[in-house]
Amino acid sequence: MTAPLLRTEALNCYFAGLRAVADLSFEVRPGEIKAVIGPNGAGKSTLFNMIAGVTRPAAGRIFFDGIRIDAMPTFRRARLGIARTFQNLQIFRDMTVLENVITGRHMQGRAGVIGALLHVPSLRAENRAMADVAMELLARFELDDKADVLAGDLSFGQMKVLELARALASEPRLLLLDEPAAGLPQAEAVHIGKIISTLNRDGMTVLLVEHNMRMVMSLSHDILVLNNGMRIAEGDADSVRRHPDVLAAYLGGTEHA
Repeated sequence: MTAPLLRTEALNCYFAGLRAVADLSFEVRPGEIKAVIGPNGAGKSTLFNMIAGVTRPAAGRIFFDGIRIDAMPTFRRARLGIARTFQNLQIFRDMTVLENVITGRHMQGRAGVIGALLHVPSLRAENRAMADVAMELLARFELDDKADVLAGDLSFGQMKVLELARALASEPRLLLLDEPAAGLPQAEAVHIGKIISTLNRDGMTVLLVEHNMRMVMSLSHDILVLNNGMRIAEGDADSVRRHPDVLAAYLGGTEHA
């Protein structure tokens, strides 16, 4: 069996004395889409923050491609190949669409994000090459005609796609998507789902937090269900859909739901 790309061991995290994540161990295999579902407060975003390096676990370990990363700073994890989007959009609204994507690309360059913002003269050639890659990404997601538009002038759905393009600019091996369909009408949620599916077919490994059950059930190879920071179910869509605790707590109590 293929070794996991991401593995956690007995993760625990506390806020104000309350345990947000409790003894959580799970794996993400290369090339799969794994979803994490559960109600608000289940520990999903806390889990993402621990994997990305925003929050330090109180106990437990995190491994990425066999390397222990739970004590690494965020930028080192990004350089290893972990990128994320956020539940609440975190784009640079006063920068252009192209500049936003270039900041993501600079995670893999010599300049870093500060160099991207300051336009260091000695790195202009590198910047031009990165701009070319950024434009290719924008074309892929049909945002190339918006390259010179301020990001804050995009529609909400376009901002979601832009944040995804920026994350991909760093050439990640694992993409953490925190509610990519949140706040979108169904048609735009379907569009985001198609993008994720295409990325996965091209080899991208995805860890997905999402409340849109239609998206979760259609995209995911494996689903982890949390409640109060603890795992209550894990498996493929069919087994999770039929799990009595999941049916009762999240899917309305019937298989049809």
